[in-house]
Amino acid sequence: MAAPALAALLAVETAADDPAAVADLTGRVSDSVRRVTDFVHERRLAPHDPADTTPFLAAEQALICGHPLHPTPKSREGLTEAELRAYSPELRGSFALHWFAADPSVLSADSALDGRSAQEAVAELAEGIEAPPGTVLVPAHPWQAKDVLTRPAVRALLDAGLLHDLGPGGPAGTGGPAWSPTSSVRTVYRADAPVMLKFSLGLRITNSRRENQRIELERGAAIDRLLTAGLGDALRAAHPGFDIVRDPAWLAVEGPDGEPTGLDVILRDNPFRTGGPTAVCAAGLVSVRPDLDGSSQLAVLVRTLAERTGRSVSATAEEWFARYLDAVVVPVLWLYATYGLGLEAHQQNTLVVLDEDGWPVGGRYRDNQGYYFSPTRSDALYTWAPGVGRDLGTYVDDEVVDERLAYYVGVNNLLGMVGALGSEGLAGERDLLRTAAGVLDKLAAEHGDRLRLATTLRTAPTLRCKANLLTRVRGMDELSGPLEAQSVYIDLINPLKGDHK
Repeated sequence: MAAPALAALLAVETAADDPAAVADLTGRVSDSVRRVTDFVHERRLAPHDPADTTPFLAAEQALICGHPLHPTPKSREGLTEAELRAYSPELRGSFALHWFAADPSVLSADSALDGRSAQEAVAELAEGIEAPPGTVLVPAHPWQAKDVLTRPAVRALLDAGLLHDLGPGGPAGTGGPAWSPTSSVRTVYRADAPVMLKFSLGLRITNSRRENQRIELERGAAIDRLLTAGLGDALRAAHPGFDIVRDPAWLAVEGPDGEPTGLDVILRDNPFRTGGPTAVCAAGLVSVRPDLDGSSQLAVLVRTLAERTGRSVSATAEEWFARYLDAVVVPVLWLYATYGLGLEAHQQNTLVVLDEDGWPVGGRYRDNQGYYFSPTRSDALYTWAPGVGRDLGTYVDDEVVDERLAYYVGVNNLLGMVGALGSEGLAGERDLLRTAAGVLDKLAAEHGDRLRLATTLRTAPTLRCKANLLTRVRGMDELSGPLEAQSVYIDLINPLKGDHK
């Protein structure tokens, strides 16, 4: 009861005039603590991943305790115990998709896939499922299906014969291939499928109800087209090991008056199939795990590398971090400096590509919510896509982009990796900060005013940091409202400031 009691005290301190906020935080902390307790217990009983689990999925399912600086990282109110077991990556859940068939008149879609519509790409996944004549198949997460069937707009479509509920695996309920939840819960993966599927879930996970907004659907396809038009080639030429995971297509069922129904899906490219590159979620890599005696996969990896090479653990960890900066952080900051495109590259959105020994050799960014376009520099993209970004919902002042990237890339990702290596005794944090400072100084000298962010990270007395507790207490949803006011930010002392000698 220590965590709920502390949550209640903190909530009273920060929201004493709002009893509902106090009750909400206390309840969600209690729910999160209970979930983590269950996850730890289950992983201790079954510590080893199944033999057919890809490295990508193993890392996606490794975030047992979740975000280390969030009050409710694993709160999932609204799930039954059976649903929790099937839909939780921490429990290695898997399930068959639920299928609907929609009349084309109530369906919106877009596709940047090469020669294929979103409808055709979805149909390729619908093994043995037959749609009524003249309709289009639409997949759904089972929880999403149960939820949308209670919504008036969906009920009206069903009553009008414009939408058909085919059930799990088709009319006979035969199941179908099993899909596995990734670290986001609502994005699902199959090792043999060409795409992953990102669904809308009305569950509140961390700070937000995870329902796709139309602008996010459109943003994914627009970014794919931008990459295909030339940005992808430019990125690979400058940083061959880094790439962006694309969200090239989407489907959405609309209500009788064109309103959102919550029945939609994003098709995400899946380069991480069996035999593909070893790309693992950075958050999963640094997460402490009960099946590793409280260590992280990163600690195991670094110690194994040190033993193999005959070097000290600290020297190995310092080199691993330096390679990580070069493979992951530098390309993200280069993209922002050169083309004015910011990536919300926090650890869960960041994938690290490892070579056969475990050294970082590349990175991947994923998430169609987290693109920022700079009004002063994104015109560098207009050669490929005139005006791109202006109508995609994240065209905001440089000061806002800098604040977001300072947190997501600087605090959450870079300093988070320093903290992970330091807290497990793998390397001294001062040594790691010295390495990071050197990289930032080099970037600042190379890009000048086009990357003021590098100078800010090195010289600002404080850095802006997202305050997850206050965001949660105030009931803010990070997926709604103006970008500038979706979260609470506070100032933290900047450990990167100084000479680090």
